[in-house]
Amino acid sequence: MSYQSISPFTPHMGQEQVAFHRTELSVILSLYGRMVAAGEWRDYGISCLRDMAVFSVFRRTAENPLYRIEKRPKLRGRQGQYAVVGIDGQVLKRGSDLRTVLRVLERKLIRAVE
Repeated sequence: MSYQSISPFTPHMGQEQVAFHRTELSVILSLYGRMVAAGEWRDYGISCLRDMAVFSVFRRTAENPLYRIEKRPKLRGRQGQYAVVGIDGQVLKRGSDLRTVLRVLERKLIRAVE
């Protein structure tokens, strides 16, 4: 019997995981930093699942996420692989370009600063 270390950050038992690429995370974290500076967001979480990756944004740590930025590669050819989902589960914006999809949250930043 052999022992195999199973890490949540690496594929195991033949299952691949979807993850955000460094360039995608750079775009997301840039927006996150501006929203933190504006006092709108306070915490985040990243989940890498078999069919999607999720960046969740929280106002307070113990709450449900305000927004989820989702990457679903299987939807690349249809609606687009990126989506911003609100707290109620409603898709606020979907598309194939991450920066374009995140503009829906940029507008909220502009309103928060005003």
